Amino acid sequence: MIRLKCDSRMVAWFSTAVALLALGSSLNAAPKPTAKPATAQMPETFPGPMLSRFLDGPMKGVEEIVFAVRVPGRDHWYVTFGNYADDSEYAQRLSFKKEEGVYWGYSEGGRLCRKNLRTGKVTTIFEDMKGGVRDPQLSYDGKKVLFAYRKGGTHPFHLYEINVNGSGLRQLTDGPDDDIEPTYCPDGSIVFCSSRCRRFVNCWYTRVATLYRCDADGGNVRMLSTNNDHDNTPWMLPDGRVLYMRWEYVDRSQVHFHHLWTSNPDGTGQTVFYGNMTGGVAMLDAKPIPGTVKVVASFSPGHGRPEHLGPIAVVDPRFGPDDPRGVRTVSKTGDWKDPYAFSEDCFLVAHPKGLFVMDGDGNVEMIHQLEESERAQFHCHEPRPVQARQRETIIPARVDLSAPTGRLFLEDIYHGRNMAGVERGAVKKLLVLQQLPKPVNFSGGMEPLTIGGSFTLAEVVGEAPVEPDGSAFLEVPAMRSLFFVALDKNDMAVKRMHSFITVQPGETLGCVGCHENRQGAALPARASLMAMKRPPSPVQPIRDVPSVLDFPRDIQPILDRRCAQCHNSDRREAKVDLSGDKTAMYCISYWTITTRGLISDGRNVPYANRPPYSYGSAASRLMKLSDGSHHGAKLSDLERKTLRLWIETSATYPGTYASLGCGTHTVHLPYGPMMQRCGECHSGTHRDRRGKEFKSLAIAGAHGHNLESLQNISRPEKALLLRAPLAKEAGGLGLCKEPAFKDTNDPLYRELLGALRDAHNRLTAGKRFDMPGFRPNEHYIREMQRFGILPKSLGPNDPVDIYATDRAYWNSFYHRPVSTAAR
Repeated sequence: MIRLKCDSRMVAWFSTAVALLALGSSLNAAPKPTAKPATAQMPETFPGPMLSRFLDGPMKGVEEIVFAVRVPGRDHWYVTFGNYADDSEYAQRLSFKKEEGVYWGYSEGGRLCRKNLRTGKVTTIFEDMKGGVRDPQLSYDGKKVLFAYRKGGTHPFHLYEINVNGSGLRQLTDGPDDDIEPTYCPDGSIVFCSSRCRRFVNCWYTRVATLYRCDADGGNVRMLSTNNDHDNTPWMLPDGRVLYMRWEYVDRSQVHFHHLWTSNPDGTGQTVFYGNMTGGVAMLDAKPIPGTVKVVASFSPGHGRPEHLGPIAVVDPRFGPDDPRGVRTVSKTGDWKDPYAFSEDCFLVAHPKGLFVMDGDGNVEMIHQLEESERAQFHCHEPRPVQARQRETIIPARVDLSAPTGRLFLEDIYHGRNMAGVERGAVKKLLVLQQLPKPVNFSGGMEPLTIGGSFTLAEVVGEAPVEPDGSAFLEVPAMRSLFFVALDKNDMAVKRMHSFITVQPGETLGCVGCHENRQGAALPARASLMAMKRPPSPVQPIRDVPSVLDFPRDIQPILDRRCAQCHNSDRREAKVDLSGDKTAMYCISYWTITTRGLISDGRNVPYANRPPYSYGSAASRLMKLSDGSHHGAKLSDLERKTLRLWIETSATYPGTYASLGCGTHTVHLPYGPMMQRCGECHSGTHRDRRGKEFKSLAIAGAHGHNLESLQNISRPEKALLLRAPLAKEAGGLGLCKEPAFKDTNDPLYRELLGALRDAHNRLTAGKRFDMPGFRPNEHYIREMQRFGILPKSLGPNDPVDIYATDRAYWNSFYHRPVSTAAR
């Protein structure tokens, strides 16, 4: 027996994620470096020649460093805090402990240390062998250490300060969520990352942390970033901006883009620093290089390695944010992390074997190594010099927390990359969408939201006009992950944004063009931009279509009215079935639309910028087939609008995250007998995740070697898997040259029918999100209770309104204006 449930596109993308997941030794209990640094042992005399040279040069005045010691993570680069969503095989293999019914992504034991670089003396500042210590940063006067600490016996990390001599431990933040990676700001505030955003990675089982700020004493915590996925390792730039890594995949691959961004300490001015068009590397731990505009970072390869390991690189933004000439790899191997720069020729770096200094040519010298008894379990992290430093430029706050909105100004939508062929005046308005965060996630793939497409739901916020000269001026909701679709006179998609933007309350943010070339000069000044002659246009909601669309609820009824008379399991005109009968995970019509390329969603591909009209509604055949030219199948205006907006909002199957991790009822097919009977005509060679070849059924009409599209668990007897090889005389379709089943008494036919009926019975008992009596799985309910959306008193048989629950969850993040008096 074998469970067949992944189609070829799903397998391809999921295999990519899993291959990057494996990361060599990262699945072992203790991660092991894959390469040795040039110097693996401490020098015979301390300090060694390189460190001595640095202490007399760029490190002059540095007597000591501070660093953290802890057990390194063994999952993705971002799994070092929080809980896994469920008790899946991955959670059991990659987590360190199970407690309170869930698995956690960290291990016990940590300390904060200080080392004298001239004598070699090491002092433990703080230690908790049941807790966790991470992310130290020195105060501007060099007398205090700001760090993240998880107290033994508790789960969340919080921000703490301690004097460099180990006295005066002070807790700054509190609560049920994790606060990590803090950095001091020159105005006295602190910017940090936090799981207070209460969302899960779009393609993994673990929690997300995004940017927040607080006062010096931990008060007035406020969200800065609305990212669906991680923001990491913020650090101040000399000009007063915050430099950080942003991971996103709006309309593009989930594993390719983890690039450097900047914002002001109040969250305004969020913009790319380097790499928004550069895939295949996670740019982490970036920090400025004194006396230059350059930064040093760990360029963790692929989708990023555990603990940010990768080559050390220097980024020069003067070439522009997408020019490969702006990156120079410094290190000679790829197992480094946490670089700290004193000059372009002098860096502190961490390695699984210890702490090192590195010069500009990648030569290294070890400056600290743990005792041999600890090396198999603990690693050194985040070395920082103990020294006073100059405060960066203070950027005055530009937010108005009493405002519910912000403003966006676009100078010329026709100015930009990949806009060739778009005639001036063609774009009439902008469709404003927002990405919706996930309250939980149970997969590395996109199922059951899409087949090879989006990992997330998108919501229709509304529409706003574009002036004939290409300018636009919008008033938009503050603190949302917004992205845009340029629409023509027929409301068809001309161009999509490929990213998202967040506007702070009261902020006005502008751009030159649509995907403009950031290496080019600004446009010549135009004195009379049409959009600036009027107040900003509020985004107008679209009232007659649900803001979050759901295929069974909103699209299938349209197909039933307009298409299913000809395209059903009995007629199958043009070999197309658009009935809503359920398969193991989706329904037959959704499989048909996807596998026949009737929609072009363009998601989850390793491209950073697609040409105009190349995907979305304008490139989706389903829109053309519904305009009346296809055998008179003409949709009403409202039906076409609903169909169009469904495509623009990622063409998902469910319209709720409550569908995740449940409702799939796999058909347990007799694979061996099927291969014996059908394999001579219907087989193909495929490769598993490890590259090993195997034979599998490959049937025309199925998606690759996946047979779900041939199943029907609503009405098992109607399944194409049964009817296609059944002789016409017996009521089948007789599509095989020699019917595999002469009648319905064939033993294999009966076994297949039995497998489909078994899945039908499980579906009837277990339900799916679009069936009366459906209840989400326990993990969705647990997280919604933890986030305060569902009541703790919810009984095991109490009904759950899944759409209302999702809506309450999303609404919980929306900015609530604060009155001036209250402040």
